[in-house]
Amino acid sequence: MFSRNFILLKMKIGHEQTERIRKQFKNLQTRQDLVDLLSEAKDMMYEDKTKPFKLKTLTYYANPENCKFRYSTFFVKKKSGGQRTIHAPTKGLRSVLRSLNYVLQCMHVPHQAATGFVRDRSIVDNAQKHVGHHYVLNLDLKDFFHSYDRNKVKLAFMYSPFNLRGCTEKEKLAFFLACLCTHPFEIEGATKTLLPQGSPTSPTITNILCERLDRRLTGLANRFGATYTRYADDITFSSPHNIYQEETNPSLNPKGSYENFRAELERLIEEEKLTINPKKTRLQKSGYRQEATGLIVNEKVNVRRRYVKQIRMWLYYWEKYGYERAEQIFRSDYMIDKGHVKKGKPDLMNVLDGKLEFLKMVKGKEDGTYKGLKERFYELIGHEDPINRVLNVWETEGIDQAINIYYKDKLE
Repeated sequence: MFSRNFILLKMKIGHEQTERIRKQFKNLQTRQDLVDLLSEAKDMMYEDKTKPFKLKTLTYYANPENCKFRYSTFFVKKKSGGQRTIHAPTKGLRSVLRSLNYVLQCMHVPHQAATGFVRDRSIVDNAQKHVGHHYVLNLDLKDFFHSYDRNKVKLAFMYSPFNLRGCTEKEKLAFFLACLCTHPFEIEGATKTLLPQGSPTSPTITNILCERLDRRLTGLANRFGATYTRYADDITFSSPHNIYQEETNPSLNPKGSYENFRAELERLIEEEKLTINPKKTRLQKSGYRQEATGLIVNEKVNVRRRYVKQIRMWLYYWEKYGYERAEQIFRSDYMIDKGHVKKGKPDLMNVLDGKLEFLKMVKGKEDGTYKGLKERFYELIGHEDPINRVLNVWETEGIDQAINIYYKDKLE
């Protein structure tokens, strides 16, 4: 279920808060100014007076020599084989970075082609742009977060929209922020200070650093009559015609670019010091299943049939056998399907609730399939969908009454 913080955060991230953050950031001169800004951002996030940050806390976390355990590392198995390395910041650093991430998102408006980790954009928005095209090309950028080192992050803070340059103190602030957002890692026998995969700020910073890439790949798409989007390291092109044939020994034209789409795409990505993962590159043609960021895009944005079938199956087990027996069956199935990435004992009710929320996001709250499954779910748990009730009251009677209803439900 959604929390009060979700409701308040959804309400409070607006023009007024964004302008306050931008004005305060523009006037940054010292580290203490930064501490004050992050403390105010934290208050905005939770719409409450929170415990302010201290300068010594930020200074401690910004220096990996002082704080040697800023991140804990763990591995998540991939369904396709291999494993993904995740670096999770310690609790104190995570709090600082969440507030900083709020500030970064207020300061920077991502390119329209960037849909991942952007306010008011989602994988549905990403997929929607590729619906109904005859050809869909998916590709993945290898070691995406580790492609950006501390110096690149510092330069990002020195230029628009942050502009921490022009005097020594501002440039020191740019370096200080870069130190907070990066971490030293052992890569192929050498220590490199890079963006961690698992930090709250890393996806937002890559959107900032990829702005030129997004502009150039949008230009490439326009040149060849295609559509381009990027969701973090996941890039998608789609078009009504096949522009994706590879050419042997392509030659540069007088302007220094290739006339072949694939060759020009690779050139532009290489110029940005990024690498395409050939194992995750695939061209999908109409007549076959086409996907973008895991969603079907052949005729409309949709989930895979298996997704809905699985929800129906678990609801049926619950209706037929009762919750305890249904959860035993569910856990057995779920661990086979998700055991490579999920730890602990999954809860049938929570998983169904999350899957139904995702289904609503993809298909819409008025979709018949979603409504039917939702009604069965809430009949089983014995009450009305609480978040819908709160949001409906919000829309019709205002936020104050919605919060009153929320607390009344919690007390009951």
